[in-house]
Amino acid sequence: MGKKIRIIAGKVEAEAELNDTRTAQAIWEALPIKCRVNLWGDEIYFSIPLNLKLEAGQEVVSIGDLGYWPDGNALCIFFGPTPVSQGDEIRPASPVTVFGKVIGDATVFKKVAEGTEITIRSRE
Repeated sequence: MGKKIRIIAGKVEAEAELNDTRTAQAIWEALPIKCRVNLWGDEIYFSIPLNLKLEAGQEVVSIGDLGYWPDGNALCIFFGPTPVSQGDEIRPASPVTVFGKVIGDATVFKKVAEGTEITIRSRE
């Protein structure tokens, strides 16, 4: 069973499970992380204090995936199409390392506004 985290963005809360990548381990060790969100279509992203290399990069992701975007040292939460998506796909700006997945309905993040404070911490 992977490590679980809690994501709190304003009134929206969700849990996610990390996978077994080196990226997931590095993010786990950096917790807690607190930032303000940026929105790009149905993606939340924010810079985190890590500078990691791309690991098994993906150009298309699934709803609920958590990604690390090396170009912006950013953590991304994908919950729908982005401005560069074609059709129903979910496409990051450039490849990301998928390091986890939201448990349950990731579309709850549609309620999060630009600039909302977000906290990522280990689930207790």
